[in-house]
Amino acid sequence: MTKTILITGCSSGLGQMTARHFAGQGWNVIATMRKPDGALASEYPERILEAALVVADPASIDAAIKAGVDRFGGLDAVVNNAGVTMVSVFEATPDDAIRRIFETNVFGMMNVIRTALPHLRARGGATIVNVSSGVGIAAVPLLSIYVASKQAVEGLSESLSYELESQNVRVKLIEPGAMRATNFVGTGMAASEAAPVPDGYKPYFDHALQAMIAYPFPSTEEQSVVEAIFAAANDDTHRLRYVVGQDVEEYARLRWSTSEEQYLAGMHALTGQAAWREKA
Repeated sequence: MTKTILITGCSSGLGQMTARHFAGQGWNVIATMRKPDGALASEYPERILEAALVVADPASIDAAIKAGVDRFGGLDAVVNNAGVTMVSVFEATPDDAIRRIFETNVFGMMNVIRTALPHLRARGGATIVNVSSGVGIAAVPLLSIYVASKQAVEGLSESLSYELESQNVRVKLIEPGAMRATNFVGTGMAASEAAPVPDGYKPYFDHALQAMIAYPFPSTEEQSVVEAIFAAANDDTHRLRYVVGQDVEEYARLRWSTSEEQYLAGMHALTGQAAWREKA
């Protein structure tokens, strides 16, 4: 039986690549985005159904899932990929920006999972793949709201992995490193225009931003993240986490294989915090 997967955030980048990869491997794909343009469906007319979906709008989620189930006969997996970020100083981050990030990254994911679960449970064995981030493991400066949202995703996913085992639904976490191809810093900085940096933070902000730009690790390749998502969707073991990227491997090593003092020293060095302390 051909399996069917729903993927959020397919208008560009990682979501679009993931939709193509699954279709190319013979899966049926419900490729969702705010405004479908037909491009993916035209590439794989038999395999891909594009559907409008806004993660903050439960009605649109329900409609997209129903359209996919009507077209393909069921739902075997969901990839929660849609997400937004922002580079900012927490104190100056507007309330609406904070809420937008949580509405997309956390509450939107919850909306998709809850709407999809009856269909996944009906398959007698299904998978939810949540795309988190390396900052879900280890926090970094200037991304406090994004970090908080991704650490919420980590906790939600681990808890659900236990709970949903009783329903024969597996939960997987993808923890990618920084992907320059997705223009993460550029996108985050564009969003930050709504959050001017207070004068008292300006020297630190400039220093931390330069440390972010001069990242000491190679960029994580989007294709390796796509392959991890595909592996997770096909993995029927109890494995929860899929770390992708040298930076996240180091974050994970520091977080889980060293003392608290060693972890903080390592993260302070990686984020430029130690250099700032010396400079200050």
